[in-house]
Amino acid sequence: RSLLMIPGPIEFDPAVLAALGAPTTSHLAPNFIDAFGQALDRMREVFQCREGQPFVLAGSGTLAMDCAGANLAEPGDKALVINTGYFSERFAVLLARYGAQVTQVDAAVGGRPALEDVQAALQRERYKLVTITHVDTSTAVIADVPGIAALARSHGALVVVDGVCSVAGEELRMDEWGVDLALTASQKAIGVPPGLALLVAGPRAMEAFARRKTPVLNYYADWTNWLPVMQAYAARRPSYFGTPAVNLVFALHVALGQILAEGLEERFARHRQLSRMCQAGIAALGLGQVPLQAEFAAHTLTAPRYPVGINGADFLARVSQAGVVLAGGLHPAIKTEYFRIGHMGAHTTGDVLATLGAIETALAGCGYKFEPGTGVA
Repeated sequence: RSLLMIPGPIEFDPAVLAALGAPTTSHLAPNFIDAFGQALDRMREVFQCREGQPFVLAGSGTLAMDCAGANLAEPGDKALVINTGYFSERFAVLLARYGAQVTQVDAAVGGRPALEDVQAALQRERYKLVTITHVDTSTAVIADVPGIAALARSHGALVVVDGVCSVAGEELRMDEWGVDLALTASQKAIGVPPGLALLVAGPRAMEAFARRKTPVLNYYADWTNWLPVMQAYAARRPSYFGTPAVNLVFALHVALGQILAEGLEERFARHRQLSRMCQAGIAALGLGQVPLQAEFAAHTLTAPRYPVGINGADFLARVSQAGVVLAGGLHPAIKTEYFRIGHMGAHTTGDVLATLGAIETALAGCGYKFEPGTGVA
């Protein structure tokens, strides 16, 4: 079968898939309640938020974003969105849907806003929320979360981090950095097949939710409905609002255990190594990247630019014929100019080498001139 090297869904560990494929039990069965409760405990460790409130909902990363916006934003609230690409803009649209007055701090495609620009925006206006896309999957740009979070907190704003393409792959320290809410999706570096929206809300976020003056405008995402359920499972008691994705929660329990067994520092270092490998191979082949500076480049995916004269659709088809699946571009301004390689979660150095080999095969098939083996070497 083909090797899946897109920025989610990723390749999954056999033990995770075994949990997913086990016979489905009741969501009120003692073994499920225990697994769910342990998964919630482990989420606090992975997100590094000791007093955080985890939420696990059946849904995608977009639901996790929706959940953050629906519960923390009220009509008339002011929100500052740090824009590094397509998914940053999605957060702006989402917050506006809930009545927030949204301001964006922009940068060129492949860039990220300077801290001075963020500071200037915070000085001009008082914001309830500042949202940061830790890794924007459309550009492979990583945001300066600790720097922005420090500025936001100094101005009294809640710090919301979209960690869909970062949590459990990129360094993220909620308590230490002052992040009030972080969210992700199961199918990225967490390493579970698609279907779970995951959030951890810190004490300040939960306090802001408790002080709401208006009802949450999204019924399914309303923490009023989910908080008693999460608290019950954490206490190893049954509860119900909507049926949880039983097998996915069992798989999450396994995956989070693997992450903690590997060790967070070791896991961050492994992702940095995979990223360096991939980017070195791409550079050796003479391909540029979307991030405008090296320090802007994420460690969970790489976004190389096509060489001049190479047709993207033809190239990706040839990569697929060589046994590897990659993703095309996503950002509307440069969609046909680049492709994306995911390397997170259970991905290995061997996976990166195989991917570079398939890229070389495809480039040669498209008529690109280079020294064969250069990228892999």
